Order: sequence, then C-alpha cells, then structure tokens
Amino acid sequence: MVAEPHGVEDRKPLSDEAHSAFTPPLGVERPPVPEDDRPTSEFAVPDGLNAEPSAETERSAFESPGGARTGHPSRLSPPAFTPAHGVPLAGLTNEAPWQDRMRTLLRMPVGERPVPEPVQRHDDEGPAVPRVLDLTLRIGELLLAGGEGAEDVEAAMFAVSRAYGLDRCEPNVTFTLLSISHQPSLVEDPVTASRTVRRRGTDYTRLSAVYRLIDDITTEDTDVTLEEAYRRLAEIRRNRHPYPGWALTVASGVLAGSASVLVGGGLVVFVAAALGAMLGDRLAWVFAGRGMPEFYQFVVAAMPPAGMGVALTLLSAAAQWEVRPSAVITGGLFALLPGRALVAGVQDGLTGYYITASARLLEVMYFFIAIVIGVLIVLYLGVQLDAQLNPDAALHTAERPVVQILAAVVLSFAFAILLQQERSTVLMVSLNGGVAWTVYAAMHDTGDISPVAATAVAAGLVGLFGQLFSRYQFASALPYVTAAIGPLLPGSPTYFGLLGIAQNNLDRGLASLSKAAALALAIAVGVNLGGEISRLFLRVPGAGRASSRRAAKRTRGF
Repeated sequence: MVAEPHGVEDRKPLSDEAHSAFTPPLGVERPPVPEDDRPTSEFAVPDGLNAEPSAETERSAFESPGGARTGHPSRLSPPAFTPAHGVPLAGLTNEAPWQDRMRTLLRMPVGERPVPEPVQRHDDEGPAVPRVLDLTLRIGELLLAGGEGAEDVEAAMFAVSRAYGLDRCEPNVTFTLLSISHQPSLVEDPVTASRTVRRRGTDYTRLSAVYRLIDDITTEDTDVTLEEAYRRLAEIRRNRHPYPGWALTVASGVLAGSASVLVGGGLVVFVAAALGAMLGDRLAWVFAGRGMPEFYQFVVAAMPPAGMGVALTLLSAAAQWEVRPSAVITGGLFALLPGRALVAGVQDGLTGYYITASARLLEVMYFFIAIVIGVLIVLYLGVQLDAQLNPDAALHTAERPVVQILAAVVLSFAFAILLQQERSTVLMVSLNGGVAWTVYAAMHDTGDISPVAATAVAAGLVGLFGQLFSRYQFASALPYVTAAIGPLLPGSPTYFGLLGIAQNNLDRGLASLSKAAALALAIAVGVNLGGEISRLFLRVPGAGRASSRRAAKRTRGF
C-alpha cells in the first residue's frame, strides 16, 4: 500500500548550522567560476532533453518498483524479488494422480508452493487443525506400517493436509517416527504433532483401502468430512485379514515347492520343500505368540526346510534315488528372504531418505543373519552325519521353460496370498511374475547374459508394469510389484554360499553370498528404475507438468 504524503509541516526542518565551510560572509558576492574550469557530471542531462522534475510523492517501502507491478510487466525493468533463474511454474492439474501432484509439491521449496485450495469445505471458520494433523498422522502410520516407502508416505500425508486446507505443512517420515508441522502464518508459532510406529504387519488389502480413502479425500467430487474419514479409518483398522492363518501356511508351502521346481526339483522335492516351509511357518507363529522377536522367528523358520533337505539327502543316498535335495533348501529360502523390505530400503535410499533406508537395510541384514544361523546349524549337523551335500549342483540346473514359467506364476500367486493382497490383484501380479521369469530366463539361459544384468532388466519390467497398474487403479504399486519379484529372489546363491561356509570352503561360500547380495541389489534397483521410467515418460493425458518433479541436489561434489 502506498503511504499518504505528509504535509510540509511534518517534514524535518533543516538545521541552521548545516552550511558549507566555504560559504562567503554576508555582503560578499561569490566569485564567478571560469568557463573552462566549470565541472560537469558524466550523468548530466544532454541539451534538448526536458528534465523538469516531476511531482515526487512518498511511497511505501514495501511497494514494488515501477514497471514491476502486478498486471503491468515491463521488459526494461524486471520484476522485483525474482531470482535469476525465474520462478518455476507448477502445472498442477486434477487429471494427474494425487501421488504425482504431491511429489511435485514436496520437491518444491516452501515459498514456491501454490496456496492450497481446500477440496473438503465443511466449515467457514476453517479446518480443525489438531484433528486434521491427527488424521494425517494416523493415515501415514498405516502406510508406513504396511511397508510403503518414505516418499510415498510423505506424499499421502501432504495430500490429506492440503485437501483440508492446511497451508505450510511439512511432513517428516523416518523408520519408526512420523511428524508433521503446520505454521498458520508467518507470525504465528507452528503446530507440530508426531506419532510412533511400533508394530508392522503385511496386509496389502488394508494398504489398498487406505489409498482409496486418500483418493476420496483428495477428489472434489467426493465429500468426506473429518468424522467420515475417522469412521472409515477405524473400519480399515478393524477389518480382518482376507485369508485365514491356515491359508497362509498352505501358501508358504506352495511358494517353497514352486521355488524348488523352479531350480530343478521334481514332485518329491516339491512335497518335501512344501512340508518344510509349512513346518517352519507354524514354528514362527508359535514363537510370535510367545512374544519372541522376529530375529528368532526367522531362525526357527529356516531350520525345518534345511532339515528336510538333509533328511532327503540321507534317504536318497541309502535308497539310491535321483533327487535334488539342494532344491528343497533353496525353496525354503525363497519363502524367507525379505525381498519386500529390501526393495523398500533401496527405494528410500535412491529417493534421498537415507536415515529410513539405513534402518530398513539394517533390518534386512538382521533377518538375513537369522536365516544364515538357522540354515548353518542344520547344515553343520548334516555334515557331521556324513550327508553328501554337493555344492556343484548349482552348475547343473535343468532347463524346462514351460514348467519353470508355470512354477514362477504359481510362486507369485502364493506370494500374493502371503502378502494378504486383494483377490482382484492376485491374477495380475501372478502374470507379472511369469513375465519376469520369462525375461530373466531368455536373457540368462538363452542369451548367456550375466545373471545380475538379466535380473536387473526383469525387475525393471516388474517395476514398470507395477507402476502402470497402480496408476490405472490410482493405488499403491506395492501389491503389483512385491509378489512379482518372488521368482527372481537369490535363493540358490544364498544356499550354496551357506553350504560352502558349512564345509569350510570359505572362498566359494563368500563368493556365492556376494553373488546373492548383487542379485538382491539388482532386484531393488531395477524395480525402482522401472517405476521412475514410468513416471518420466508415461504421463496421464492432460497432466502437463504435474507428473514431473525436481530431483534432489544434495550430493553434488561442488
């Protein structure tokens, strides 16, 4: 606002003592200045130019300079307070999924974010800030506990808070803590709330229900009050798992049996691997009911499949059977390897959430150590019983394309049941797993390409297809990705690495375990890269620049 000009009487009068030391005394005229010695300024006005001063008015110190006022841009006078690179335009259209729009805003500085237009308007006095923050934290808790990545959780929390009209909100997600800060204005104190995630569970049906709730909250055509959102959130928490406990146990057995067929086993191996995995699953349930940590649950779950493999080795040696006992142990490891946590951990690291990524990868390391301990205990006992465990069996894998593709589809189907996915997504993710194994086998077995490169490409296709399915359904990508990477998990390198250690062949064992780690990293990076490619090139029609986002620049070397 321009300040009103003050009167002459309001101005500060000139001091009587303010005069030059070279002023001549009273009554004495100033001597004329010679024409040649008259100084001129380089800023003097040229002859012929009208330089009459205009009426000068006092203005406010907060007013923009001339030529930079709103609605009157000037090419000669650039707008005030504009950075050299300009202010980026955020093309946020409603045709883009809310995940892409919120990721775009999260990547922008706070001062450049557009003011939110509340989607849910129910009160002229504005939203109840504490209740909106509490609802946002509860939604983020369910997503983080379900295995969602830190960036996706922050995007969901940001979407809910902006939908109810809260501006200047900053969500923050770590491995066990969620917090959100809201500053009502630049002169008011911020309001901060936090929530701790103490229990985690795998239920992708609940995860999909939370995504549907967020989609309804962020859609203008759907009226969701705070009371309605709380009611739906309570129903999501109370809903029972879609599959009973016995179905999960059978699914773990089918997964292990399918994995054993995938690496060359037959019918006997399938049955032995399924029985070992189901027994290990029941033991883990017993330990969980007793309140034992997950570390010991993984130790006891890894022992029965390894015991079945050692027992089958002793029986085949006595009865002269032609079976592959190593496939039994390998199949049991497929059901235990924490592929979901590994993919989430690497994804958090690639997107800049290093604290959460470190915690997730540390959890994966502890689970892997638990599996190693459980298998090594049984393998040491088998070596003492003179079980002929052959480490060279890894070099002689039978190629049965049709049988292996069917086994990969069944493996992904069983994995989807273990993850408590919705029935409508099970068939799609099973086919995605079959495509992943087909690509891997075509590149590795037929094209003689490195298994790490073949795994990375297959996992990239899994991530790409998973993002396409999730964008079509406006849902999370985890239900379409996690189960599909099951056939790619490094079960065989893990087993043969542990066998080498048990037989005091450390060179071969460590080399095989290094290969398993490289394959696991290839899976995680490939899945993340496939998702990023889908966001980069495959945009929703009419979305404009809404699906793009700025990349972090925190790791530059300058």
